[in-house]
Amino acid sequence: MGRRLSAVVFGAVLAGVWAPVSDAEPMVRVLGEQVIEHDLDFQGTVVGGLSGIDYRPGSGDFVLISDDRSEKSPARVYTARVPLGDTGVGAVEFTGTVPLRRGDGSMYPPKSVDPEDIRVDPLTGDYFWTQEGERAGVLADPSVRVARSDGSFISELPIPENERMLPDSGPRQNQALEAATFAAGGALFVTALEGPLLGDGPEATPTSGAITRITVQARFGPLLAQYPYPLEPVFTDSRPEPGRASNGVTAILAVDPVDPTRFLVLERAFAEGAGNRVRVFEIGTADATNILDAPVAGARPVTKRLVADLTDLGVAAVDNIEAMTWGPRLSSGERTLVLVADNNFSARQRSQVIVLAVR
Repeated sequence: MGRRLSAVVFGAVLAGVWAPVSDAEPMVRVLGEQVIEHDLDFQGTVVGGLSGIDYRPGSGDFVLISDDRSEKSPARVYTARVPLGDTGVGAVEFTGTVPLRRGDGSMYPPKSVDPEDIRVDPLTGDYFWTQEGERAGVLADPSVRVARSDGSFISELPIPENERMLPDSGPRQNQALEAATFAAGGALFVTALEGPLLGDGPEATPTSGAITRITVQARFGPLLAQYPYPLEPVFTDSRPEPGRASNGVTAILAVDPVDPTRFLVLERAFAEGAGNRVRVFEIGTADATNILDAPVAGARPVTKRLVADLTDLGVAAVDNIEAMTWGPRLSSGERTLVLVADNNFSARQRSQVIVLAVR
């Protein structure tokens, strides 16, 4: 069923990156953790809801997007420095912020947009950012939008027809374009839905997983492929009453900049009364069925294997991790993987930054 996407750019698949050096040496370790002050005021904005992050190697800073729906402050992007080194992680220092703007130059009105992920275009330095749209009340499609680094609007990419918000089809509320990454040297833009489309079956539960979708398109818009992604079951049920438990994709990241088929995917599960469980998987799309214009039934999903479970790594209190990017390489040769939690602007949650060192 369906088509398969041919490799746009041929590059070495860095399989060795994920191989343990020996049985005694883990391939992933926690380098450090920092927590950003709750409701930190920075240049007249409230810092929080950090749901996307990317790294700019040339400047050494990170770009973060807030999922504030222009209610506390205008929809916005931050730049920040996160000191990383062999000995650990230093305090996060915010260095700038810009509001995201609409095509007419105005800022987004309250509740008009729901930003989620952001990536810096490796070819131009522009920002590609996703937003989830709306199902509650007036239907609004999710989208991928392109902005200059000053926040001004450039363009909007097309989305698959099956991702449009229609009364009886499309994404579930708050489970649309949660994750994005560039691939193939910037030739491709890849997005992932947090949870299954309404027509693709039920959400994940403590007893069964679910199927969501990963979409691949050319950087200038044409849709090329869509692959089924199998979500893990939720790690436990909610407490004391069952029902408030979920799992979904919150970030996707190319393993290597030139390889168009291998990615890291972050699954964030939550169960009321039990907290969060965050796992990072390495996936491959090369043998998966292209379901861009097809149902998921009978399709071959992407391959996946566990790279890191933050609970197993000893992180005592994992919060609502929604963002992931590669950071600078350490002198040991390890790559740094930077994870950020969206605190939902709640005093009961934390804007947590966790940095992993990966062999």
